Amino acid sequence: MYRSQKGRNFNVRSRVLTADTMDARMRIAKTALFAFAGLLIVRLFILQIVDADIYRALASEQREIYRDLFPERGEVLIHDGKGGGLTPLATNKDLYLVYADPRLIQNPKNVADKLAPVLGIEKNVKCKMENEKCEEGEKQIDEYVQLLDRLSKQDDPYEPLKHGVEESVMEEIKKLNFIGIDSAREPVRYYPLKNISSHIAGFVGSDGEKIAGRYGIEGALEKELAGVQGFFEGERDVGGRWIPVGKRNLKPALDGSTVVLTLDRAIQHVACTKLNEAVARHGASGGSVVIAEVATGKILAMCGAPDFDPNVYSKVEDISVYNNPATFGQYEPGSVFKVITMAAALDTGEVTPETTYEDKGEVKIGPYTINNSDYKKHGVQTMTQVLEQSLNTGAMFAAQKVGIERFRDYVERFGFGMPTNVGLEQEAKGDIASLSKRGLIYLATSSFGQGISVTPVQLLQAIGAISNQGKMMKLWLVDEIRKSNGAIIKNEPQAVREVINPRTATLLSGMMVSVVERGHGKRAGVPGYYVAGKTGTAQIPRTDGKGYESGATIGTFAGFAPVENPKFVMVTRIDRPKDVQFAESSAAPLFGEIARFLLQYYEIKPTRPIVQH
Repeated sequence: MYRSQKGRNFNVRSRVLTADTMDARMRIAKTALFAFAGLLIVRLFILQIVDADIYRALASEQREIYRDLFPERGEVLIHDGKGGGLTPLATNKDLYLVYADPRLIQNPKNVADKLAPVLGIEKNVKCKMENEKCEEGEKQIDEYVQLLDRLSKQDDPYEPLKHGVEESVMEEIKKLNFIGIDSAREPVRYYPLKNISSHIAGFVGSDGEKIAGRYGIEGALEKELAGVQGFFEGERDVGGRWIPVGKRNLKPALDGSTVVLTLDRAIQHVACTKLNEAVARHGASGGSVVIAEVATGKILAMCGAPDFDPNVYSKVEDISVYNNPATFGQYEPGSVFKVITMAAALDTGEVTPETTYEDKGEVKIGPYTINNSDYKKHGVQTMTQVLEQSLNTGAMFAAQKVGIERFRDYVERFGFGMPTNVGLEQEAKGDIASLSKRGLIYLATSSFGQGISVTPVQLLQAIGAISNQGKMMKLWLVDEIRKSNGAIIKNEPQAVREVINPRTATLLSGMMVSVVERGHGKRAGVPGYYVAGKTGTAQIPRTDGKGYESGATIGTFAGFAPVENPKFVMVTRIDRPKDVQFAESSAAPLFGEIARFLLQYYEIKPTRPIVQH
């Protein structure tokens, strides 16, 4: 017992830590440590797994708290021949923007001299030294001077040097090891087939407000291909910094769908190449080819001329080239429409292939006189000979037997006057309004394809019905749509209606074979096969509405093969050929060239002896 200076008593006890006390404290420490480790693991799990998308978005642009998340645009694929594979018609490709931070560049001229040839920029020393205005062949000097100027801006932290640089070029730039030269990825839409199928593909471009698909499949299926844009929202503190534990909202982007078309790459390549060759050979202003499978209605090829390269779509001189002539280019079809007239007359029982009339070379209707295209009298002719010789008077005879109301009904049943909805934007519906007017003259001119307008794809659908025993199949271009979530929307063949009965279709097919065997369609034939078809040489209405242009024509051939079991139906068209007037010398030979390839491509054996000439 001790007494303090103030007189108070207190005990001094020695505290000794026992072994049990030490163990208890260790257990508490370990528990706290494991709890901390557990919290750390949970936090890491949240950061790296649960909130990974949020932090990934922030890492790509840390200066923004609200950042749009952009989806990957879906590809457009076509069938790669008979092998069953697919090849891209439209895809995405990584190019690069090369830029400089001039503040870090010590010797701009040295960098410019070494960088210019890698970027494809030539240096014209003479033009530069003499300070002349560069001539047309010396344009590259402007680019070099511009490059040097940009590299010389010592107070500028960022100067773009060139867009659209290929990865191989970037590798060469990296080897130069320049400080202050860097790059940024620039995803772009890429069209590997270039001009081939450009009207089908369309392109991705800007209308001044947003970037989106234009024309073709890019425009028609913009929503499917573009996907859905995502977003991220977060809260800032007073210093403008993101608050990790604050309110946040993330909606990931949904990538665009992959679209698979019915096109066959091999057929498309041959058809487009042959079309361009024919247009050039005849000095024509343009043309089109469209081919479909008879049994299903699926489009195998669709080509237009002139075409364009969608990779550099802005370089065209006339934007009307973007319009697909197979779906948008409506025109008076001319004598190819006599097949439709004869279909109506046969199906109503008004005529047979052997029905005759007397051709006097012309028919007078009120103040109008209508002649045959050859201005000749052919005497007594059968309906088969009407198609063989493409007689206007015979077509009028058959149409008058049918009558205006029934004739108009058949024209509509064949799909004219309405779009086919094949799957592309900006499809013209044609014009058959004249068939609703009173007066025999309108029935007469329509019977041989004047006074009405159609598109090549409408003709394809109509002739396809004849080739398919009278049953019209819906034409379709989109085979399937593959969603980014794995779902697949698959299109199937679809019968529209029976336009004519099977017997009529068989009789008319035989008459169309006679056109190729003995009539104006000889050059559309293929040795060893029976080919059915019909020519059409159409006049072109004057833009002022007064009659037709002198000497200007559009040639068409529509047909199918082999007639015993048709595999394909095709329409070829050549616009304003300069060296020939009639379709038998322009569109018919083009049909024959492509038909020969198709019969060999599908390995269809000849059904008749091949006569050697």
